[in-house]
Amino acid sequence: MNLPSEIARRRTFGIISHPDAGKTTLTEKLLLFGGAIQKAGAVKSSKIKEHARSDWMEIEKQRGISVATSVMGFNYKDIKINLLDTPGHQDFAEDTYRTLTAVDSVIMVIDCVKGVEMQTEKLMEVCRMRSTPVLCFINKLDREGQDPFDLLDEIEQKLDIKVRPLSWPISMGKTFRGVYSLYEKKLHLFTPSKTTVEEGVEITDINSTELDHLVGENNAAKLRADVELIEGVYPEFDVNEYLAGRVAPVFFGSAVNNFGVKELLDTFIRIAPPPQPRATSLRVVHPEESKFSGFIFKIHANMDPKHRNRIAFIRICSGKFERGNNYYHVRQEKSLRFSNATAFMAQDRETVEEAWPGDIVGIYDTGNLKIGDTLTEGEKTVYTGIPSFSPEIFKEVLNKDAMKTKQLEKGLQQLMEEGVAQLFTFDIGKRKVVGTVGALQFEVIQFRLKHEYSATVEFVPQNIYKACWISSNNPQKLQEFIDSKQRHIARDKEGKLVFMAESKAWLQMVQDNFPEIQFHFTSEFKS
Repeated sequence: MNLPSEIARRRTFGIISHPDAGKTTLTEKLLLFGGAIQKAGAVKSSKIKEHARSDWMEIEKQRGISVATSVMGFNYKDIKINLLDTPGHQDFAEDTYRTLTAVDSVIMVIDCVKGVEMQTEKLMEVCRMRSTPVLCFINKLDREGQDPFDLLDEIEQKLDIKVRPLSWPISMGKTFRGVYSLYEKKLHLFTPSKTTVEEGVEITDINSTELDHLVGENNAAKLRADVELIEGVYPEFDVNEYLAGRVAPVFFGSAVNNFGVKELLDTFIRIAPPPQPRATSLRVVHPEESKFSGFIFKIHANMDPKHRNRIAFIRICSGKFERGNNYYHVRQEKSLRFSNATAFMAQDRETVEEAWPGDIVGIYDTGNLKIGDTLTEGEKTVYTGIPSFSPEIFKEVLNKDAMKTKQLEKGLQQLMEEGVAQLFTFDIGKRKVVGTVGALQFEVIQFRLKHEYSATVEFVPQNIYKACWISSNNPQKLQEFIDSKQRHIARDKEGKLVFMAESKAWLQMVQDNFPEIQFHFTSEFKS
């Protein structure tokens, strides 16, 4: 097939939510409907060995949460879907934020009982930064939740985006009967089933008396009244408003029981955007351009514990990627040959000979690639907008086994290159301090160091308020600052100078006393 047709049939999106909203369960059901898996896993139950397909790390299976972004590709109705399931837990927000740079649209899962939660608001802010189209799936309608109209109002107020329901629930909780597709004007009734796909009944006219027989007179009357109110209050759905990130279409359902998932998927492939143009340091690159380009948004070591491999995930932005070709690594200014390229279904993988804009490809790497790197066919430009965040919690790494020092060094280096956390090494004493967005990341690092590198560590809390990258146009003033604050000077994994401030007030005082020094509160992934 040619480039334009390959681009047109691709949809690359991320699934995001607050923890426990049912995001990973929805991912499972999308894979199930897409025929990518035959049986959905259990996200939390330790009694069932079939764990959720997208949660493949050992710690994810034990804790029942997603801690790493999973990449999954499958075909549905001749559409190639690239799905990125992100961690819901706020402690792993940095991985989620970076993943959002690699997608063209987002499905946001909201719990009908809890409504819009804090993490959902933060994720929406990141989507808004890039005007990413957002589609909402209000989940868990098999439970007694908030009134659907109240939920719509809450989304508009808290997420600052207009909404337009494209499906509507028939009751909820124990009396939940199914959903009516406002987009297709069809009614779908389902039998609760956690593992099998039910097609349901279709009625094209909700004024038909058949509706009363299927859902009962009261439910039928309420559905008719709700639909009339929706059509009167909300403007007609405008796809262009959705694509511009100004309107969020809303679907209702119960992922665990297969309610509303097929309607979501069927509508999604029709309205969601194909691969979009992307900004670089020099110009905007369009996916239809013949020359290949892409960027690294994620790195993961030891996906297979039996083989010490390191895989970089590249989002293809333009042209055609071909396995075995040489591509220009902009940061290192040299050509690299990628003879081993894979496509993913969670932990499973298969070798790919070619890939197109929108696709996510895993390439085996020996340490050349870093998050944010750009690969091209020779053009010296860099994809921009890959976010990085200043850590909020700092702890010193204590090695509990001196015989495993080399393993610890390698483990820390690889985990930091994955973007799990940031590592700072003090000039005095060479103390190593890890900075993270959330506390749970330390548990993950400790677990992975032990099980993947045989290194045992403890983390000791540090009295650090902020890590500030420092620079100055005056080298003499910079050296004077370093000499006077030597005890608080560290270097990040790239060797950049960092000032470790102990408190907000003290940082302000230091800034006032050293006006020639620039203090930067974000770390960039470029050298």
